[in-house]
Amino acid sequence: MKLSVDALLFDNDGTLVSSMDSVYRCWARWAEEYGVTEEFARVELHGRPAADIVADLLPAERAPEALARIEELETADADGVVLLPGTRELLDSLPADRWAVVTSATRKLAEARLAAVGIHPKHLITADDITRGKPDPEPFLLAARHLGVDPARCAVFEDAPAGLAAGRAAGAKTVALTTTTGPEELVADVVVPDLSAVSAQATADGVEITTAD
Repeated sequence: MKLSVDALLFDNDGTLVSSMDSVYRCWARWAEEYGVTEEFARVELHGRPAADIVADLLPAERAPEALARIEELETADADGVVLLPGTRELLDSLPADRWAVVTSATRKLAEARLAAVGIHPKHLITADDITRGKPDPEPFLLAARHLGVDPARCAVFEDAPAGLAAGRAAGAKTVALTTTTGPEELVADVVVPDLSAVSAQATADGVEITTAD
């Protein structure tokens, strides 16, 4: 399948890199420290801002301290953060002004994880830049604005249902990766195993994306 777009917007965890071992390790420790292990087991974790997860588990007066603690744990733990298949090849084929990373992590945490695998995006949208996280479209709308393109002329790459919902709400084309979620739970224009099934060619008018069958 071929898509013609002006820019590519990538989620980070589960799309460009895998840091799930670190994520679950840190959040499990955090939940134990705050005495919410049982409640934590019932909370949707992947693809959501830490602030939303904390709000589901703790009263508002404890949120600032709790957020600082989970950021401290995750930023210090980069063990097992690895590039997912196809990431390096795809990003290397794109001009720096044709793509952005759009993550639910804080800037400090996102930069730590990306640096661990040698990715240094020119455009990075994080939880620190927005007021409403995925599945709200705000993160992707902001990324498109930073790149100076129409959101409808963007392709969003996501592995989580919340991220894909945000991409659709922004009016973008959506490409789902089955790296963390089964295809039956992913609603997108295209579904691929990972970024190794995606190639891109920059043109005078934008970017031509090709996905393998």
